[in-house]
Formats: sequence, structure tokens, C-alpha cells
Amino acid sequence: MSEAAINQVIKRIGYDGRATGHGFRHTMSTILHEQGYNTAWIETQLAHVDKNSIRGTYNHAQYLEGRREMLQWYADHMEMLERGENVLIGKFGKRA
Repeated sequence: MSEAAINQVIKRIGYDGRATGHGFRHTMSTILHEQGYNTAWIETQLAHVDKNSIRGTYNHAQYLEGRREMLQWYADHMEMLERGENVLIGKFGKRA
């Protein structure tokens, strides 16, 4: 699925200019790293290419079991947020 397709869905549901497909990728990466998940699992899930050309050439691991567990945790976390559990509400950003 292309980023353009995701952005079209975002536009149709009224979030144009407030969210992007790439923004969701940033958020997912940040949350999973904060939870201590393996960086290789996260980067593989996001289809990022290893910048280390030697490692990228030889390592074809998919980390399927670890990624499955990680994504299940993420789905459970998103559902928890949808239910309004464990949500902090506040004004964040630069101070005046």
C-alpha cells in the first residue's frame, strides 16, 4: 500500500493537514523504541534498508516471531488508548 493511499484515507476521514501516513510511522517507531523493542525488528517492520552495506548484504533475517509479538503489543496498546485507558491529557509544547 502506498503512502499516497494512506494519506487519501486520512484526508477522507477529516484529518488532512493534521496527520500523515509517515507521521504514523514516526509515532510507531518512537513508541516501540520507548518500550525497548529490538531496533532491528522495528526497522525491518518499517521496511528500512540497513545503512551498513556489509550487514545489509549478508543479513536477510526477517525476525518474524519477534515482530509478531511486537505488533501484537502495539495493537493492544492502540486499543487501550482507543478505550481511553492510561491516557495523559495536557498541553505540551513550547512555553510562552
